[in-house]
Amino acid sequence: MKTGEAYVLGLDYGSDSCRAVLIDAACGREAGVSVQYYPRWAKGLYCDPPNNKFRQHPQDYLDVLEAAVREAAARAGKDAVSKLRGIAIDTTGSTPCAVDGGGLPLALKKEFAENPAAMFVLWKDHSALAEAEKINRLAGTWGGTDYTRFEGGVYSAEWFWAKIMHIFTEDEGIAQAAASFVEHCDWMTALLTGTRDLKSIKRSRCAMGHKAMWHADWGYPQAEFLSLLDRRLVKIRESLGTETYTSDKAAGELSAEWAERLGIPAGIPVAVGAYDAHMGAVGGGVKPGSLVKVIGTSTCDMIVGPRPAGEETLVKGICGQVDGSIIPGMIGYEAGQSSFGDVYAWFKQLLMWPLEGGRLKEGINGVEGIAGSWDKITEGISQKLIPLLEKEAEAIDPGRSGIVALDWFNGRRTPKADQSLKGAVAGLALGTDAVRFYRALVEATAFGARAIVECFKEQGVEVREIIGVGGVARKSSLVMQILADVLNMPLSVPAGDQAVALGAAMFAAVAAGLYPDIPAAQRALCPPVEKIYTPNAGRKELYDALYDQYRKLGAFAESKGKFPG
Repeated sequence: MKTGEAYVLGLDYGSDSCRAVLIDAACGREAGVSVQYYPRWAKGLYCDPPNNKFRQHPQDYLDVLEAAVREAAARAGKDAVSKLRGIAIDTTGSTPCAVDGGGLPLALKKEFAENPAAMFVLWKDHSALAEAEKINRLAGTWGGTDYTRFEGGVYSAEWFWAKIMHIFTEDEGIAQAAASFVEHCDWMTALLTGTRDLKSIKRSRCAMGHKAMWHADWGYPQAEFLSLLDRRLVKIRESLGTETYTSDKAAGELSAEWAERLGIPAGIPVAVGAYDAHMGAVGGGVKPGSLVKVIGTSTCDMIVGPRPAGEETLVKGICGQVDGSIIPGMIGYEAGQSSFGDVYAWFKQLLMWPLEGGRLKEGINGVEGIAGSWDKITEGISQKLIPLLEKEAEAIDPGRSGIVALDWFNGRRTPKADQSLKGAVAGLALGTDAVRFYRALVEATAFGARAIVECFKEQGVEVREIIGVGGVARKSSLVMQILADVLNMPLSVPAGDQAVALGAAMFAAVAAGLYPDIPAAQRALCPPVEKIYTPNAGRKELYDALYDQYRKLGAFAESKGKFPG
């Protein structure tokens, strides 16, 4: 294949925005890129952060889709668009939504348009804590198959069945109206291919395997098990079919309707959808021994291994191991941290509180040079605050701050998911300033990353190298250097800002028949390494000691049970 001969489109639906990236299928060059932000989400609509409720309106996804694809296509040019050969979509997850018999999200119906229970339940919505606890309790006591065994042994409030149970409890009207629930990644492929029959939706192996307890040995959990949780789940189970599909397969072809709306050719294959982290791992170069950390608001830590000749070894405490969820033909292992960049964003919001929302605006009215410029001043401070903290934090000796923090600000995903846990900070003193506090938070997220790597290594999953992709990996040298020091491993960062969309584009290329499999697409399209962070050997003993304090603080926090609130 020659450069300029064929192009593929990767659509990456993240927590805040959609990215559309047209990729040259011969070399991986970005021909056209567009980023569009969800308008309702940007206003904070349908969310209740103090109660861990985060919902997204499906209309947000539709509103950004046309703009993103058309802008990316315009930047790529008509020649590239005419040679578009395939599309693949990744989304956050588990992000399910109640749908009617035709697969239409209930929030797109007039009677449910403003009902958060009818919307997509974003991955970081933790309102289903009680339901997850019920699933875990029953899985180990009901006398049948433990359906959590390939999910790391613990079912999370972030996942499919727990969220459905909570929606049923939250709103009886939605429980009665829902013919099924569909993951965001599966709805997008159904939408673009014109699939309006629940039985015809090709459910993602990635999504259903990691979050819905699907496994080839049993399919979905038995109706008897689900009925003990909530009898209404049996109807949902029956709507899911029996099969799941890897993302190297086509879910269907782009419909004429959506081809016209997007301004691209009809009839091109649309790959089966998957989660952003899993496709991002492919874009980052995941392979056996290479753990890819997709680092953004949270992290997903992805690695693959060969299918075993005999019985599959279970890795406890992770977010599941699924045949074909990352690279078809290999076991995909998922772990992660429920908050990473979100921890830094929380601290920034804490410091910005007096300035945001005009809280101090009245107090400066009439001050020469300031009055009338409040919004610009606030925006400027907001943009420069984290870079300033990072610059000052680089100069701090990590052994002298005396602060140790836990990174569980949004619960703990791995090891052993527990979304009821809270963050904690120990060692504060009157001499503690914002810079030292910030560095302690960065170190906490690095310690959380180390706990994941150790979880894999201790249970026989080989980790030879770490690859960092995502916004934080590209933007923060402080965070990446501390990660390398704490892990005591080199950490490489590939070139390019769109590793996740690139991974989606690789699946589009395979589904379109441009490459025989994902490893072949990776060899052709993965970007070179842009930077390698080498661990500072002089800090190994220091960080070993601080990590020990981190673990002790974590054990103390867990021993005290749930914190108030």
